[in-house]
Amino acid sequence: MNTEHRPYYDFSTFLRQYFEGKVQKISVHAGFTCPNRDGVKGVGGCTYCNNQTFNPEYCDPKLSVTQQLEDGIRFFARKYPAMRYLGYFQAYTNTYGELEHLKKMYEEALAVDGVVGLVIGTRPDCMPDALLDYLQELNRRTFLMVEYGIESANDETLRRINRGHDFATAIEAVRRTHERGILTGGHLILGLPGEERDELLRQASLIASLPLDMLKLHQLQLIKGTRMAREYEEHPEMFHLYEADEYIELVIDYIERIPQHVVIERFISQSPRTLLIAPDWGVKNYEFVDRLRRRMAERNTWQGKAIEQMNN
Repeated sequence: MNTEHRPYYDFSTFLRQYFEGKVQKISVHAGFTCPNRDGVKGVGGCTYCNNQTFNPEYCDPKLSVTQQLEDGIRFFARKYPAMRYLGYFQAYTNTYGELEHLKKMYEEALAVDGVVGLVIGTRPDCMPDALLDYLQELNRRTFLMVEYGIESANDETLRRINRGHDFATAIEAVRRTHERGILTGGHLILGLPGEERDELLRQASLIASLPLDMLKLHQLQLIKGTRMAREYEEHPEMFHLYEADEYIELVIDYIERIPQHVVIERFISQSPRTLLIAPDWGVKNYEFVDRLRRRMAERNTWQGKAIEQMNN
């Protein structure tokens, strides 16, 4: 590999620009819903979604934001007493509510001892200007990142998975947030029905054009209790579920098209095996990353390589 290039810009390297020592995100379930669940835009939510797949045990909406964060801190502090934390508003749409209620939630999280910033997960269609005004002010006094669920750049796919917004909405939300000086992230699912490899690589080029600071990728997983799981049961031929090595090749091709200044925080999602239907790779996150790095070295490639080649 060209020694001038790291294989990709990882999240821990990114955080060292802002903090000394270890920093860990702690998930918070603040009891929000989504406009495609409560009837404003639709019902049932996204067809792939079961929030039980990513909520840790300490993340309980019956508890206050403070209690959830303190429980999470106790969980991690046993091993890393000096660690500091980012409150991660993760479940559902964490900007979908009255402004004063949202501000109270965020400020409560920042008041917890050891919490040094926030990451707020939300949808592109749930970021009003009044909230952006507040977040811009908040960003001046603490670490802040807004993470948008983009999921796909294909409007047909977005309709199919019941997202309730189009890709243009995501473009606009990312642009508006970036213009306020707020760190802006995007989340994408690779392998949604109807999106083959060529479509996904075209998507990578579109995503590369957005003013994103961070990108999360993960493979499509079929989860028990979701509408997509029922679709798979009825029409398995409509799905392409990647094997681990095949997915590694796809991810490498994808991030070759992503600029080097964009942080790649994650490549895969790990759902509880009690909920997971497929694909079941039996690979932990660090094992996947090790395999990915080895394969990138074998291919003599790095994040952004395709962009560099195109510009030369």
